Amino acid sequence: MTAIPAADPIHYPFGDGVPAPGASIELAPGLRWLRMGLPFTLNHINLWLLEDTLDGVRGWTIVDCGIDSAATRAAWEQVFATQLDGLPVLRVVVTHMHPDHVGLAHWLTARWNCLLWMSATDYAVACMAARGCMAIGGEPMAMHFAAHGLADADTLTAIRKRTDYYTGLVPAMPPRFVRLQHGDVLRIGGRDWRCLAGYGHAPEHISLHCEHDALFIAGDMLLPRISTNISVNDNEPLANPLQQFLDSLARFDLLLPEHTLVFPSHGLPFRGAQARIAQLQQHHRERLTDVMQACSTPQTAAELLPVLFKRPLDIHQMTFAMGESIAHLHKLWFDGQLRRLQQDGVYRFVR
Repeated sequence: MTAIPAADPIHYPFGDGVPAPGASIELAPGLRWLRMGLPFTLNHINLWLLEDTLDGVRGWTIVDCGIDSAATRAAWEQVFATQLDGLPVLRVVVTHMHPDHVGLAHWLTARWNCLLWMSATDYAVACMAARGCMAIGGEPMAMHFAAHGLADADTLTAIRKRTDYYTGLVPAMPPRFVRLQHGDVLRIGGRDWRCLAGYGHAPEHISLHCEHDALFIAGDMLLPRISTNISVNDNEPLANPLQQFLDSLARFDLLLPEHTLVFPSHGLPFRGAQARIAQLQQHHRERLTDVMQACSTPQTAAELLPVLFKRPLDIHQMTFAMGESIAHLHKLWFDGQLRRLQQDGVYRFVR
């Protein structure tokens, strides 16, 4: 995820205050904001509590879960003890399959004897990854990045050793779920929330839009100060996720009025959805221009890292950066603006 300076059209109506661990802030009637810690440079995730009634029972819907860790479980227990007004959790909605969003879904649904609601695609991928049926990290990722020019032996060794990245944060998945699809409407707490599918960041990311009250639970599809990571991963090596992401933004631009209150998974709630979409579109146009200029001579994705990222990268950030570099190259390749060459098992791209 790349930092992008905030601009005047982006407005933060609740200021800089954030919820303490285990506490919440009410942002709209029946909608509360939680924040849980993450052990990464991106050190938090925003989660949401929505007042709800399901099958005649009053309670709460949780949107997104946090990673499976002792600290996150403890924070949730404090939420249960102090923030639910003595009411139960009725369902758990997950925007997508990344560990910070789905990691504790198995524990939360078992704890409250309720169901997980998410897209079938992301549920299936999360199940495969949590059960070790699909590697995320380890040797397949190292080979994928080596084929795109990553040659530093220490970095490749570190990637090979990251065999438990996903399973360590998502040790299990609920055995049952309710499928969410684009266009579905969830009736939660007197509001209709329409499911909006977004692509590029995850296989089938589901955001929730309440048109009547101009509220948008964005997940990772629309973040206020950083750009969503868009990566080509080893399990789908010929993907074109940047095109998918830009297409999704264009659809959101038609659906979200500028006064929409956006609830992102990282950063602060904000208004200025269309302005933010325009910033992200411009950001990627500029990066694609930079890549095109660099590819006057053949370039690997690894050689383009200094072009796309101006800061030092730790191993966690390096995997995102490599995936994103490949994604920008692939968009230009699929658009016919670059050619892909292969020599000695390494891919290079050139105009």
